[in-house]
Amino acid sequence: MSDPQLPQPINYIADDWSECATTPDAWNLDPNTGRPVHRAVTTTPEDVERALRHAEQSYGFERWDDAASEERAEVIERAADIVESRIEEIARTDALTSGVPIAKARMVAQFLPYRIRAAAAELCTIPRRTTLAADGRDVRLYKVPWGPAAILTPWNGPSFIPAAKMVSAIAAGCPVILKPSEHAPSSAQIIVESFVRAGLPAGALQLLHGAGDVGAAVTGDPRVKIVSFTGGPNAGRAIARAAAEDFKVLQLELGGNNPALVLDDADIDVAADGILAGMTKLNGQWCEGPGKVLAHKGLVEPLLEALLDRIAHIEIGNSLDESTELGPISNAPHFATLQSRIEGLRGNGATIHQPAKLPGPDGFFLSPTVATGVDASLATAELFGPLISLHAVESDEEALRVANANPSGLDAYVFGGDLDRAIEVGSRILSGEVRVNGAKVADLADGSAQSFWGTSGIGGHAPGESVRVFCGDRVVGVDSPDLPM
Repeated sequence: MSDPQLPQPINYIADDWSECATTPDAWNLDPNTGRPVHRAVTTTPEDVERALRHAEQSYGFERWDDAASEERAEVIERAADIVESRIEEIARTDALTSGVPIAKARMVAQFLPYRIRAAAAELCTIPRRTTLAADGRDVRLYKVPWGPAAILTPWNGPSFIPAAKMVSAIAAGCPVILKPSEHAPSSAQIIVESFVRAGLPAGALQLLHGAGDVGAAVTGDPRVKIVSFTGGPNAGRAIARAAAEDFKVLQLELGGNNPALVLDDADIDVAADGILAGMTKLNGQWCEGPGKVLAHKGLVEPLLEALLDRIAHIEIGNSLDESTELGPISNAPHFATLQSRIEGLRGNGATIHQPAKLPGPDGFFLSPTVATGVDASLATAELFGPLISLHAVESDEEALRVANANPSGLDAYVFGGDLDRAIEVGSRILSGEVRVNGAKVADLADGSAQSFWGTSGIGGHAPGESVRVFCGDRVVGVDSPDLPM
């Protein structure tokens, strides 16, 4: 297989494409081989200022009237059609930048048009104004866009997360400045190209490439009114501090070390299948994956044996090969972080189990890893890869105490034979979403509303509510001097 290449990323600022500044002697790498796929890029302060100025000038309440809403819905539908025509290109780019196997990247890419069209449908169902009951007076509730929106997206969902967040903001009427991760910029660029080709209104969407300095310049600027960020907790804290100066609206999805509780009546095969699926889905690079497994002491050994047997049979290989089940870690910095996490667990007394066969010395390949024998209180860092720690507990109460001592706040898992009991235990975990006997990526139900608890972030997300995140309420009505204070 020849070395794959990707187009050099470029910015989209003030309704025009423009070259990025390149970072000297820095390249984005193919995680399968460690070889360059394109030059690393950034955005100059002058271009950041140009984008911010254009976003501010593009914001206006007339963009939320009925005609403008219909126009945006039509553009979003056209964008979905264009994205649908580029599914294979998106899947290949995702596989090359995230390391996720092409077969799985294709499944995610195939869902993109549906997610984009869902925002258009949601836009059409949100009333711009609603008459409120007010004892005969004329009082109206208006849904208006917050204003210019900065959207910062991670490398683990290089096409889906940018598409889902920016289409929601565009539908709401917020001028969007999108900054994808510097480690995986190419998929977001394809999505932006598709929306531009669909005929977006002037100023509706801009694309800036670069690292954390570019993100900080955008999110800290007072002209930005809402920030949506998915990424690590340190960057999330920095954004929250900067946002406090002018009280920006925030949606921060920061992840955590998600607990998985295996109760004493759990089916070993169901638990092993669910945990393995969770720790290998998207190469384990998803913020809702299991991290700290708390199993009843009588099940630890059979569960470990079942996990290691399954791991030994996983086909690890090049992310562009159709037969690959698990690809490489997305980028060199995160590969180094995971190795550091493993050595940290080993240093705290863990035994490290890595039974899978790796394809060779090149690339950022890692066997799915189980760490045993370490104190659960020392296994708190988010792992964000095909890696779990396994701990013995005496009872449900002990499992809950350990899980809630360092709550992830984002996701949790319970495996048990008695579903009522498992659900009841799950309801006591400090987490926005708890999955019982499974580990799917999709939300649990159409009515689900996952909140980000504690250090996992601010806000949340729910099917059918994504556009509303970018809207604020404004009440306008006839007052009456006869009403009590």
